[in-house]
Amino acid sequence: MSQVIVVKAAFDPEAGVWYTQSSDVHGLRIEAATFDALVERVPGAVQDLLEDDGLDIPIEVIIAHASTHIRVPERA
Repeated sequence: MSQVIVVKAAFDPEAGVWYTQSSDVHGLRIEAATFDALVERVPGAVQDLLEDDGLDIPIEVIIAHASTHIRVPERA
């Protein structure tokens, strides 16, 4: 396990939820209606997945990615 747990979050526009796209913790799969709600759920979910070994591991980096599209008129 690294010194800092990195979680990458993304937004699913079809489902309307933020979800954990990838992380340093195997099996971390959570989603929430807002990015802030997802961030609040991450520490508890990580703690549930890690063995109780007495380590204090910071979760300092949460990378968010959201994409959208625009329609640009064609030029004549």
